[in-house]
Amino acid sequence: MKKLIVLSLILISVFSCGDEVEFNSPAFQGSLDGASWRAKAYSASIDENGFLTLYGTNNIETLELIIPTVAVGVYVFGDVNTIEARFTTADGTVFSTNNRPDPSVSVYPEYGEMRLNEIENNRFTGTFRFTAFNSSGLQSVNFTGLTGEEGVDPVTGQTGPIYGGVFYRVPLISGSIPADPITCVDTEMDVATAEAAYTEAQQVGGDGFVSSSGFEAACNAYTQALMTQRNYCGDIDGSIQQMIDDLGSCQISCEIATNNRNEAEVQYNTATIGNFDEKCAQYQVYLQEQIDFCGDEDGSIQAEIDSLDCGDDDGDGVPNVFEDFNGDGDLTNDDTDGDGIANYLDADDDGDNVPTSVELQLDVDGNPTDTDGDGDADYLDTDDDGDGILTINEDANMDGDPTNDDADGDGVPDYLQV
Repeated sequence: MKKLIVLSLILISVFSCGDEVEFNSPAFQGSLDGASWRAKAYSASIDENGFLTLYGTNNIETLELIIPTVAVGVYVFGDVNTIEARFTTADGTVFSTNNRPDPSVSVYPEYGEMRLNEIENNRFTGTFRFTAFNSSGLQSVNFTGLTGEEGVDPVTGQTGPIYGGVFYRVPLISGSIPADPITCVDTEMDVATAEAAYTEAQQVGGDGFVSSSGFEAACNAYTQALMTQRNYCGDIDGSIQQMIDDLGSCQISCEIATNNRNEAEVQYNTATIGNFDEKCAQYQVYLQEQIDFCGDEDGSIQAEIDSLDCGDDDGDGVPNVFEDFNGDGDLTNDDTDGDGIANYLDADDDGDNVPTSVELQLDVDGNPTDTDGDGDADYLDTDDDGDGILTINEDANMDGDPTNDDADGDGVPDYLQV
C-alpha cells in the first residue's frame, strides 16, 4: 500500500489537477508534452535474448520502453541502443531516444531514464522520463514532469528527478523471466576476467613469443565484454566506448612483431639439425608477421624470407644449410666423398654404403652422433667406429650393405663396433 501511495502522489505532483489518477488496477500513463497521456492497453514481453519491452497504447499512439534485462534498477535512455524509449504517433512518426537531436535544436545529449522498481508475480512497476526525437532530429516528444528536471518528493521531502510517467503492475504476456537474468554487475565481472586474459596475452610466452592469434582472440573477447557492459550498464561519460576504441583492430603492435622476429632469428641461428625445420619455418612466420604489422618499405624483410632455405633436397634428414661445410654459401662445391655429387644432393654423403639417413642418429640435443668420438659425425665418417677398417669394408656378406653384418650377433652392426 505504501508503494501505491508513493506512486500516486508522484503522479499527482506531475499531472494537472484535472487528471483522475487511479491505481487500483494496472496502469501505464504519463505527462506527454505537458498533457496527460494514458494507455488503454498495456503489456510486457521478454524476447529470446532476455530483453524486456513495456508496451502501451491508447489505440492511436504507442509507447514502448525497452531494456536489455529483467532486473530491478535504473536504465538511462539516449546512451546506448539497447536501452530505448520509443513513441509512435497516429501518423506513424517514430520518436526514439536513440535518435540524436539536430544541432540546430540542441548540441547536448538528451538523456532520460526508466526505473524498474518492482517485479512481482510477473508484473512490472516503475517510473520513466525522456525526450525522444524523430529521425531528422528536428522534432521531439517529451515525457517529463511539469515542474522541470528537479523537484521535491511529496512523501520523503528529498530532492530528485520529477518523472514524466508511471507503469504500475503491467502484466507479462509473452516470454518468461529468466531464472538468472544478466545484470550490469555480471557484465562488469566478465570485463574484469576478459581484461586479465587480454593483459596475459600481451606477455611473452614460454616459447619466447607473443602469439598474434592469442592476442587477437583475447582482445576480441575483451572488446565484446566491454560492448556487453556498455549495453547493460550504459556509458554516459563515454569511458567504456573509449576503451573499446583504444583496442582498435586487435592486432599486435609493430614493436611486438619486431621483438617476435628478433627472437625467431636468434632461435633460427642457433638451431640444430634436429630442430632446424621447425625453427626455419618459425622464422618465416615471424618475418611475415613483421611485414603484416610493420610494413616493408625497402623490401628487406621480404628479401630475408626469399633467401631462407628450409629445404632438404636429398631427403637425407640433413637440411641443405647444414651441407655447406666450407661455409661459402655455395652448396654445389661441397662433396665429402668426392663422388661428383654435392652433399645436398647425395643420399650417402661419406660414400660408405650406409645412407646418411641411417647414420644420422640424433642425440637428445638434436646433434648427430659420433660413435668413435673423433669429431666427425657418423654420416661424414668413413670409419664410424674408428677401428681402422673402413665402414664400406665391414660388409662381410658382400651385399653392399654394412648395416646387416653382425659377426658376434650382439645386435650391433660390425661397422659400429670395435
